[in-house]
Amino acid sequence: MLPNPYRPGAGMAPAYLAGRDNTIAEVQKVLVALQAGYAARSVVYYGLRGVGKTVLLNRIENMADEAGVPSEYMEIAEREDNFQKHLALHVYKLIHKLSWKKKWENQAKRALSILKAFSIKYSSDDISMEIKLEAALGIADTGDLSNDMTELFLALGSVAQAEEKGAVLFIDEIQYMKENEFEALMEALHRVNQKGYPLVIFAAGLPKIAKIAGDVKSYAERLFDFIEIGSLPDAAAELALTEPARRFAVKFTSGAVRKILQITQGYPYFLQEYGKWVWDIKMDATQITEEMVQKAHGSFEKSLDGAFFKVRHDRATPRELEFMTAMVQCGELPCTTKDIAAVMKESPQTISPLRAQLIHKGFIYAAERGRVDFTVPQFNKYLERIHGLN
Repeated sequence: MLPNPYRPGAGMAPAYLAGRDNTIAEVQKVLVALQAGYAARSVVYYGLRGVGKTVLLNRIENMADEAGVPSEYMEIAEREDNFQKHLALHVYKLIHKLSWKKKWENQAKRALSILKAFSIKYSSDDISMEIKLEAALGIADTGDLSNDMTELFLALGSVAQAEEKGAVLFIDEIQYMKENEFEALMEALHRVNQKGYPLVIFAAGLPKIAKIAGDVKSYAERLFDFIEIGSLPDAAAELALTEPARRFAVKFTSGAVRKILQITQGYPYFLQEYGKWVWDIKMDATQITEEMVQKAHGSFEKSLDGAFFKVRHDRATPRELEFMTAMVQCGELPCTTKDIAAVMKESPQTISPLRAQLIHKGFIYAAERGRVDFTVPQFNKYLERIHGLN
């Protein structure tokens, strides 16, 4: 029996990463700069759920490891209540990864003493107890988060510059950072850039993150490259399907490929999910046909409904579900708050807090001015199925 080469899962790397060649090439340029100890612009990847943002971050992390560029990876939880604690831990690890040369011992000691003061102020004594140095009081423990995070990043950046090799911090689900934390992060990174330190952030988040950044700091677009990660064009989506099968001498008919691309709309997670089920259907056949694709459709849809969609649906309150089903009943997406209010038979002002709440929780996003759409591809079709909407 052949292994199933398709891997649907949260952040799980596909057997073949299709359609991201240009993005990977740009990352390689950043890593080359960091290898030489030069500064580079940080990057935020944004897009809907299931388009492969986390997969991309993981690939870049592997690239950083291969290039010998120290890195740390952190994910922001929706109900994150101690970002500073987690940040202190990852900075601690980065300093140790960077400062292995004896001649840079003084820079490392200074950085660690600043980190100790920061961790005592903002997190716990877990890290500070590991640092056998006096805390550099009055630098990164003032209680002003923007100042203190800036001092912490400058300390880390100075070690990276001394080592003449940069460092990378990966931040997934960055949209869940609190506004004051995101503002402090941007101010710290801005100052690091001004000093020319080789410290770069690669982050990923939902579409709203670009607007959040712009609202917090006017220079956000100069601080980060904001790169949209979307569904795959047909040629890349076909490769995502056919290349994993090719390894085992299994081919898709053109009709089978066309059918899967039509149903999945090129979304990477959906392609992996459909590939998984059609692979199981084919048994020992060496060719996947359109008939097999049709036969696998029920299992594909049931799997999405029972996991990918349901876990999000069940987090919504009844009022939030009422808002989202009204979105579906509006007809074409994205839709306006005015149209949603008309379906709900309420005023736009009454439902505005619901709209803000759903955006904050990551269910919907402002796709255009005054219009909203779902952050999960085809979530409208799921709501139609389970709520019997027309």
